[in-house]
Amino acid sequence: MMTPKDLLDTMLGYLGFVVDIEETTNEGGNATLQIYTEESRRLIGRNGETLEAIQFLLNRLLQARDKNAEKVIVDCEHYRSMREDRIVQRVRELAERVRITGRSLQLEPMNSYERRLVH
Repeated sequence: MMTPKDLLDTMLGYLGFVVDIEETTNEGGNATLQIYTEESRRLIGRNGETLEAIQFLLNRLLQARDKNAEKVIVDCEHYRSMREDRIVQRVRELAERVRITGRSLQLEPMNSYERRLVH
């Protein structure tokens, strides 16, 4: 039976990527697969969309094999943590602007994970 790391490596190999994958576990106990490649921009995609799609597909494959499989986070060159930092910083700046001006502002669209980050 293939591990999530092996499955991701196989998927990316079929897509033509040459990668190194490092597996870690975060504080919440979720596995994170950190991808290192010379083609990180292509793997991440516009606003992380390709990376999100790869994570979605990997988790679907894992859950098809085992209904109780834990979700795996897929990251590339620490893109997610850098994006999280940028989102949190931007929201803090906007919150300060709202506090000063008293006027409401509208945020750009976010996926569910990013919305949870902000709250």
